[in-house]
Amino acid sequence: MSEPKKVHVGEVLPPRGISAFDGFAALTQIVDAVQDCVKVHAVESTKQAHLAAYEATEVARIKAAESVLKQFFEQSFEERRSNFTELFDRLDAALDRGDQQAVSTVLTGIVEIARTSPLANMGDLGQIRAALDDPDHVWEF
Repeated sequence: MSEPKKVHVGEVLPPRGISAFDGFAALTQIVDAVQDCVKVHAVESTKQAHLAAYEATEVARIKAAESVLKQFFEQSFEERRSNFTELFDRLDAALDRGDQQAVSTVLTGIVEIARTSPLANMGDLGQIRAALDDPDHVWEF
């Protein structure tokens, strides 16, 4: 058995007095708001594209500088390792011979190499930055 249908009782409201001018004004506001949104979106998209391009450029520059710096350190520390190996071999030989003058000279060389940093020989970091910024700079090792 089904339940009896309910009847809704109420009052039907007459249409409000909205003129065609009010409707057109509302439509104009919507169109203006959408146009503003489109303009803002275009401007912000352009800004994002510029930032993405800037980011890509800077990341590429950082990676290029990293590559150069890695090569510099590899070469510099290879030279230092080679120098230390040679100096310690000479120190051992001088000690074996009992040559105090040679021992003193070799120890002075070891201390001098140990005292200097590979970066100290690079000079002013501002000049390095300028060289990194210069696409025509030739790096010599």
